[in-house]
Amino acid sequence: MYKIRVILDTKEDIIRTILVDDHLNLETLHFTIAKSFDFGGSEMASFYRTDDEWNEGEEIPLFNMSEAGEGIYMKNCFIKNTIPTSGDKLIYVYDFLKMWTFYVEVIEVSAGTQDNLPKTILSVGQIPTEAPEKEFIAKQSNEDFEDDYGSDFNDNFESLDDVDFDQY
Repeated sequence: MYKIRVILDTKEDIIRTILVDDHLNLETLHFTIAKSFDFGGSEMASFYRTDDEWNEGEEIPLFNMSEAGEGIYMKNCFIKNTIPTSGDKLIYVYDFLKMWTFYVEVIEVSAGTQDNLPKTILSVGQIPTEAPEKEFIAKQSNEDFEDDYGSDFNDNFESLDDVDFDQY
């Protein structure tokens, strides 16, 4: 049995603690998290593997997105294999238009069992009516290009204003 803490990425403390069986797949965890935060569970979602500092890694999507049909997705990833020990973490993103972002962490693993799992055992805070805005900041640097292509990288290209497109 796993005790999992789920924290919504907001300024306010909005936390759910959920008990689940170790044989559950991530699709069931997705629906459990969505329900515990009063979402319908009908929007697209993904889990992302993380390191100890919550740096986002491999995506585990809700549906199989592989062209060959053999990729990983929530239904074929099980809790006991994906987050097997206390302290293991995932990032969960629900509704890609609104980007509800959650931090998911295993806080306890035990051999015990309970009936009626999964279930929410702790609920702190109310979900806001709108998802918090995310700020994405990208480095703006030409240094990477200059290292690879030399300092005159931008000088090697013509201005689009000087190109006669009727010619082609």
